[in-house]
Amino acid sequence: MRAVVQRVKEASVKVDGEITGSITKGLLVLLAVHRDDTVDQLVWVAEKLRKLRIFEDEDGKMNRSVEDVDGGILLVSQFTLYGELKKGTRPSFTSSAGPEKAVQMYDRMVSLLEESLPGKVATGVFAAKMDVSLINDGPVTIIIER
Repeated sequence: MRAVVQRVKEASVKVDGEITGSITKGLLVLLAVHRDDTVDQLVWVAEKLRKLRIFEDEDGKMNRSVEDVDGGILLVSQFTLYGELKKGTRPSFTSSAGPEKAVQMYDRMVSLLEESLPGKVATGVFAAKMDVSLINDGPVTIIIER
């Protein structure tokens, strides 16, 4: 499982011109599921997202989590994070989970995050063509891989 996490001042996702999810202060998470990923890995990543201390405390140090700052998470599925360029210039996505497995894992991630951050989780639309907008805060971008 691979997640690109950006600390944002705001972020939103549009599908066909309609906003499907938006947050103010929080985390924009681009999530890719690997074909061999397990639920244990998913739970581990969800915990990391919830507890990741990349928000500043009163001393200006990155010492607070999205929970601590009452922030939100915008979760966007992005299988292209497993794009490989071993040969040529056209990426191969054979490491990405197929749609059936990926949507189940994505939905489970949404549920896990909503359990700990009720009302604070927004999403894109799985497998849709999405327009993602954000104002990166910092910028701060972290890659989580498990």
